Amino acid sequence: MTRLTGTQPGSSRRWGCAAAAFLILLLTAQAAHKADLSSDATAATINHSPTLLQRLQELLQNGNGSDSVLRVRTAASEEAKVFHTHQLLLSLQSEVFESLLRNQSVVTLHEPPETAAVFEKFIRYLYCGGVSILLHQAIPMHQLASKYRVWGLQRGVADYMKTHLASESSQGHVVGWYHYAVRIGDTALQESCLQFLAWNLSAILGSAEWGSVSVELLLLLLERSDLVLHSELELYTALEAWLSRRQPEGPVAERLLRAIRYPMIAPSQLFQLQVQSPVLARHYSALQDLLFQAFQFHAASPLHFAKYFDVNCSMFLPRNYLAPSWGSQWVITNPARDDRSTSFQTQLGPSSHDAGKRVTWNVLFSPRWLPVSLRPVYSDSASGAIQPVRIEDGRPRLVITPATSSPDFAGVSFQKTVLVGVRQQGRVLVKHAYSFHQSSDEVSDFLVHADLQKRASEYLIDNSLHLHIIIKPVYHSLIKVKK
Repeated sequence: MTRLTGTQPGSSRRWGCAAAAFLILLLTAQAAHKADLSSDATAATINHSPTLLQRLQELLQNGNGSDSVLRVRTAASEEAKVFHTHQLLLSLQSEVFESLLRNQSVVTLHEPPETAAVFEKFIRYLYCGGVSILLHQAIPMHQLASKYRVWGLQRGVADYMKTHLASESSQGHVVGWYHYAVRIGDTALQESCLQFLAWNLSAILGSAEWGSVSVELLLLLLERSDLVLHSELELYTALEAWLSRRQPEGPVAERLLRAIRYPMIAPSQLFQLQVQSPVLARHYSALQDLLFQAFQFHAASPLHFAKYFDVNCSMFLPRNYLAPSWGSQWVITNPARDDRSTSFQTQLGPSSHDAGKRVTWNVLFSPRWLPVSLRPVYSDSASGAIQPVRIEDGRPRLVITPATSSPDFAGVSFQKTVLVGVRQQGRVLVKHAYSFHQSSDEVSDFLVHADLQKRASEYLIDNSLHLHIIIKPVYHSLIKVKK
């Protein structure tokens, strides 16, 4: 890291104070001048703020008029990084620096290596109000902003992290950001990271950061029904790899393994796991009841099974599986133009008893559907002209309905989820997900904020809308039998 050097403190103290005072007076005068001219039609703004920012950068770089020194030390190095600064500018941005520099001009700061590495960027922000950071610099920069109470920078870095979850990095970063958000109590960042991980779990399972997932985060993920992955077997395989690598205590491992939804795994695959999985063999006694219940679920009629067991629990609720038997991809080219339709088939339910039964689904997409309140009506004029309706008054609509009804549907309701793929840093990831109520054929807020007219819309990839429609059959108990 380049060391910032300059004149010794006190050598041009009066010049530094005068420059800082002049800066404050200049900004105050600009604000007053803007207010005076706000009502004048001939008013114009002469903006030389870029020049001012350049002068401030030079002030920091050259140390002109410096009246304070920050010495940044780390435990790993005996050499300190020296920054010749200006007390007034630091105090304007940070109440911590205001207190530290009140009665002394030289301050020694002790920082860990990761925050010391970005300290120059941090100080530059205090002078210029802007900073460029990389993914691996987000946490240390946020730590500095929090430690020295620079609230604007703290909020800016948190916003940066929320908008760069999908950015590509060699070692991954979302898991680390989640753990950091938990430590500092940032619930908004924590939820953003958790949602991203849930919707893009398949991408995380095969990455380097999967091994860094904590037990607490893993439990939160395993509890969720909105996980997007190819199958429950894929989740079990990834959990097995995590357990083999981390080697948690027996009770922890068993708690994690019991969160797998074994009824969502086909019997043939369950038999194979019993023979080939060392993790399952090691903890078989703790999982035997769940495996036995899963085989019962696949062997019996779902209606008969539901008479004796509670099927209204998470164990029998599918997650968002991407396998073909659970849904279909649909790429809509030029989605702002015309209505489109498609159809596909899914398995009636996850039980092997329903493995050979199929449900055909019809899907209608309309880019400019008008709610009743916006549909054209005849006016009271003699001509009876129809009131004009603008294209932008409509909104995208997606309707999913079964092609036919069947007695087999008894005791089954269908939850529908629509995933919208977006391109982030060269990767196609899930950023938007819409869930349909069981009794509804459509969701009211589908793409409500999307502007499909713009080719650069974040909802489009190469001017196409990439959807993945998932049907989640849910069994319900109709008749209870006393045990």
